[in-house]
Amino acid sequence: MKANGGFQYVFPAIRGIQAKREFYVSMVPLRLLPKVFSFNEEGEVPPQLRVQRGLNKSRIPAMAKYVLENPSSYIFSAITASIDADVKFEPFSDSFQSNSTAGLKTGLLHVPMSARFIINDGQHRRAAIAGALEENPALGDESIAVVFFLDTGLERCQQMFADLNGHAVKTSRAINILFDHRERTGKIAKALAFECPVFKNYVEMDRSTLAARSRKLFTLSAIYSATKELMSDFKDESLDKAIEIASSFWKAAADNLQEWKMVINGSITAGEVRRDFIFANAIGLHALGKTGRFLLEEKKNWQSALKELKTIDWARTNYKLWEGRAMISGKLSKSDINVTLTSNVIKKALGLELTPDEQKVENSFRRG
Repeated sequence: MKANGGFQYVFPAIRGIQAKREFYVSMVPLRLLPKVFSFNEEGEVPPQLRVQRGLNKSRIPAMAKYVLENPSSYIFSAITASIDADVKFEPFSDSFQSNSTAGLKTGLLHVPMSARFIINDGQHRRAAIAGALEENPALGDESIAVVFFLDTGLERCQQMFADLNGHAVKTSRAINILFDHRERTGKIAKALAFECPVFKNYVEMDRSTLAARSRKLFTLSAIYSATKELMSDFKDESLDKAIEIASSFWKAAADNLQEWKMVINGSITAGEVRRDFIFANAIGLHALGKTGRFLLEEKKNWQSALKELKTIDWARTNYKLWEGRAMISGKLSKSDINVTLTSNVIKKALGLELTPDEQKVENSFRRG
């Protein structure tokens, strides 16, 4: 639109007051987002003069893929931006203002096209949307909420970024798994946690760690990691079949781990088992899943092979076996190398050969 003084952007907007400052909320078509909100802080700007963190380009493909693969259910929160220009807000006629209050009105926000838009929060969303639009231009008809603040200089913009991001709390991995209804392994893990007899009522759903006195035996995130390893070769199976296979494996494993069954029977507490035995912790469960992957693939009588789990001394006090494998200086370690070294013990007990990579890790451990 052209008005007195030159061409303008005109955004339908709601005006509000926050910290005694005006701000505006509008819906911006996705196709307009990459054009209006450019990102030009690619590292050439000194850190003290930036108003946002550098763009992490490695994040963009996954975010764009998320939009493209979920066109009917993706969701992005609002982008926050500052406008470095003189703007004009034109309220609609009072006849359109039902229940209007001071400081909150609907109208049109006029912004000169010469204005500079600075993204205070949402530059990765902007870049992901731009990437998604390249593959699916039809997304351009959709919109995203944008919160506009009036730019009052570098210091204010930097403070806005700090305020917007400084109080954010990252959700636990367990909550992400619990609330995600798309990802296949998460669906399997939740089905196990809610329905499998050896997990039901003994899984911490909200947190990724367990308190010493917790009555839970495992976390949902630990079941997820172990089951992801276990089911990595069953991606072509239906979801119901995959759940059935995973449930059968974990029930058979529990049948051969006496203390696990004792927790279920109520003769020992979950806390005592976690305190005393390797298998009752995330690294033990992950190692069992890693071993189970090869067991299900190589042995038709895998249920019988799991009986050999009874021959392993799982006690954490067995430092000769577990120090350097499942534990470092007496403390459990969940690193990939430690999971492999723990799995090697289980594979040996079950009569499974180590892969070349596993043997390499084993040789390095023994030399050390």
